[in-house]
Amino acid sequence: MMKKFLLPLWLILVTLSAHAQARDLPDFTDLVEKQGAAVVNISTTQIIRSNPGNAQGQPFPFDENDPAFELFRRFFPHPPQGAPREQETKSLGSGFIISADGDILTNAHVVDGADEVMVRLTDKREFKAKVLGSDKRTDIALIKIEASGLPVVKLGDPNRLKVGEWVVAIGSPFGFENSVTAGIVSAKGRSLPQENYVPFIQTDAAINPGNSGGPLFNMKGEVVGVNSQIYSRTGGYMGLAFAIPIDVAMEVQSQLKSSGRVSRGRIGVVIQEVTKELADSFGLAKPMGALVNSVEKGAPADKAGVEAGDIILKFDGKPVNDSNDLPRLVGATKPGSKSVLQLWRKGTTRDVNVVIGEIPDEKAVLRGGKRGKPAEPAAVNRLGLVLLELTPEQKKQLKLDHGLIVDDVRNGAARTDLRPGDIILGLINKGVQTEIKSIEQFNKLLGQFDKSASITLLVRRGENQTFIIIKGLSDHK
Repeated sequence: MMKKFLLPLWLILVTLSAHAQARDLPDFTDLVEKQGAAVVNISTTQIIRSNPGNAQGQPFPFDENDPAFELFRRFFPHPPQGAPREQETKSLGSGFIISADGDILTNAHVVDGADEVMVRLTDKREFKAKVLGSDKRTDIALIKIEASGLPVVKLGDPNRLKVGEWVVAIGSPFGFENSVTAGIVSAKGRSLPQENYVPFIQTDAAINPGNSGGPLFNMKGEVVGVNSQIYSRTGGYMGLAFAIPIDVAMEVQSQLKSSGRVSRGRIGVVIQEVTKELADSFGLAKPMGALVNSVEKGAPADKAGVEAGDIILKFDGKPVNDSNDLPRLVGATKPGSKSVLQLWRKGTTRDVNVVIGEIPDEKAVLRGGKRGKPAEPAAVNRLGLVLLELTPEQKKQLKLDHGLIVDDVRNGAARTDLRPGDIILGLINKGVQTEIKSIEQFNKLLGQFDKSASITLLVRRGENQTFIIIKGLSDHK
C-alpha cells in the first residue's frame, strides 16, 4: 500500500519564493548576443631600446646560443655591454566599435607608448590599428582600423543611470576575450585622486586588468561607460571599479577625431573643498562651492578680480556643490568664451565675468626656499609655533610680499596640521582675510581669540596654497 507524503506548508512557500526570485533575476543573454560582437580585444607592442650591460658593466661569459646562457641570465638579468638591444613588451586591453567604418574607443593607457596596436574581432579577424589621438586627462583614446560594415554599439545616457541599477561589462580580463561580468551601479559622480575631469561611475561588476577600455552596458544594451580603473590592493578585482561616463568619452573622441587633441578651459585658480569648519569660518550657511587658495597672476580669474579666499558658488549659473565640480565645468567650456562666476566674499555674493583660457600642455611651477631670518628672538606662540619672517631674497625668489615661515612646531602643536617650511600668508576671521606681514602682527591677531576658538589660516606649502583649520589654542610659555 502506497503512502502519501504531504510537504509542509513552509517548505512549499520557500520553494515558490525561490522560483519567484529566480524569475526576477536579470537575464543578460540577449544583451550579450546583440552587443558582444562590437567589443574588441586590443593588443599592443612597445619596443624598448637600451644600451645593455650587466650590473658590473662586464660582458656575459656565455653566448646567447649557449645552453648555459639562460641559467646565467636568471642570476645576472642584465645583458652584456655592447651594441644597443631591442626588447618587446606586450600588453592587452579592450575596446568597442562606435562606427561601422572602424572607429574604436579605448583607454589612453592601453595604447600609450605603443609602437604597434592590433585589434582582434569576435570573428577572429585581426587588424592593425592607427591611434587617431589620446587624452591622458580623461584616459580616452580613439583608434581606427580599415574595415567596413562592422557591428556598432548603441550609446546610452549615463545621466539617467540610477544607483543600484544592473550593469554589464564585456572585455578581455587577463586576455580572456569577450568575458562577461555583471554587477550594479555602486555610485555616480565619483572623484578620484588626480582625476579632475571625470565624474566616474562606480560599479561592483568584476573588472580586472585587460578590461581597460571595454564598455559598460545598461540593461537596455546601451553603453553608459568606458571601464578604466579598479581599486585594488592585490592587482585584481576587489569590488571597486570605475568607468568613464560615455558622454564624457564621446565629447573627447569628437575633439580627437577633428583635431587629434583635446582643448580644455581654465581660469587659473587653485581650489580646495569647503568643509563644515571652513564654511563656518567664512560665514557660509552650509559647506558648498570651491574655496580659492590662490590665483595665478595674469590668469583669467586674476583679470576677472577673483581673490584667494573667495568661494566659487556657481559657474555660468550651474551650482558648484563640491570643489570637484568646478574643474569639470570649466574644463568643458570652450577657451575664449565668456562665463560668469558667482563668488562668496566677505559674507555676500557677487558675480564676475571671466574669459576662459586654455589649459597649457605644461604648467610652470614656482620655486621657493624654506628658511628665513628671525625678526625677533625665537619664541613659541599660542599655536606652539616658532615663526620666521621672510628675507628680501626669499620674497623675491618666492614672488611673495608677505608671510611667515613655520620654523618649528612644538609642545604637541602638530595637531594644527602645520609643518616646518609652511608659509602662513593670511588669517581669516568672520569671513575677512588679513594678510600676515610680521610676527608681532600675527601674535596680536591670535590674542583676539579665546582658547576654544577655531582659526583658519591661508598657508603655502611647496608650490601650492591651502586653507588649514586650527581647533583650539594653548598658551605656550
